[in-house]
Amino acid sequence: MDAYPLQLTLPMAYHIFGGELIKTRLGKANLPDKRIAETWEVSDVDGMIATVKNGSLSGKTLRELAEQFPDELVAPGWRGPHFPLLTKFIDASGMLPVHLHANDEAAQRLEQQPNGKTEAWHILWAAPGATCLVGIKPGIGQQQLRAALLAEKYDEVMPRKPVKTGDTFYIPGGMPHTFGPDTLIYEIEQTSNIQQHAMPWRMEDGSKLSAQEREKNIDALLAELRPELTTEPQPGLKLEETSQLRRLICCAGPYFALERWKLSGSYRYQYSGARIVSSLGDPLQITANGESWTLERAETFLLPSALGDVTFSGKSEVLVGYVPDLQKDVIAPLQALGYSEHAIAQLGDVHDKLR
Repeated sequence: MDAYPLQLTLPMAYHIFGGELIKTRLGKANLPDKRIAETWEVSDVDGMIATVKNGSLSGKTLRELAEQFPDELVAPGWRGPHFPLLTKFIDASGMLPVHLHANDEAAQRLEQQPNGKTEAWHILWAAPGATCLVGIKPGIGQQQLRAALLAEKYDEVMPRKPVKTGDTFYIPGGMPHTFGPDTLIYEIEQTSNIQQHAMPWRMEDGSKLSAQEREKNIDALLAELRPELTTEPQPGLKLEETSQLRRLICCAGPYFALERWKLSGSYRYQYSGARIVSSLGDPLQITANGESWTLERAETFLLPSALGDVTFSGKSEVLVGYVPDLQKDVIAPLQALGYSEHAIAQLGDVHDKLR
């Protein structure tokens, strides 16, 4: 495989909760003149599979590359039915539906899918007073929960958390959730599009569901619910700071880790395993093997595992997502900086590796 920074086509979702925040707040260019809810920056989801649009691999789909070159694209020894990460910018000008994604076990048992969908939200912008609903309040029984969902009394059964710019929420599979209005996020998650939702309308167009269809959806949600799960917004932990770079780790778990970098100058980055790099600021130069590419504002590059050594140049901010070796990439570096096990555990699902 010819390893270089891959720029992909951009599947989009036009759900009713969207608006113009990705264009106006984030500054993403070349978007259609219509309401946009989601831009799928890196996607190998059936029906929304991205295609390489630059370089010698132009025209190849991400699925084709994952199947033909798993070691070179994802990581040595990796095997899977699809590229393991999905990343999006999401415009929650309106409220998202209250919904839930199955974890791996429920996805395989109930949905005949290879994996579930744990995700995380990094808050790029939120209006004053913005909130989200995540999880289930303690002591809520199944029948009480079902009745509340049917009555759209979500606050009776779901904790409401404040949402502010810069925070990250780790959302395991099995946790019901919603955010919006007036929120813009970057989402990283397992590659999957399975979900069950509790709303009386379809998020694609707002059309009303029949009572029978809605009850069926809620019962499916309850079958995949893990009511014990909780989450809190996290400001992240500083991983590295020099005059050229400030690295903040926003969240971490077995499926993904997400970092936010503030760059000023030149920084050489050596890595193992694919990296997804999305710009939040001014254009950034990426150099590898004697060639250079420009990462524009609000655009994304997928750096193949086989590339492994790149140099970033410029003054900008980027998000870097990857499938981590939790001990090597997250736990050991943070422990070396003096962070406690409790602080590291708050980043997401790292408990097994801390024990």
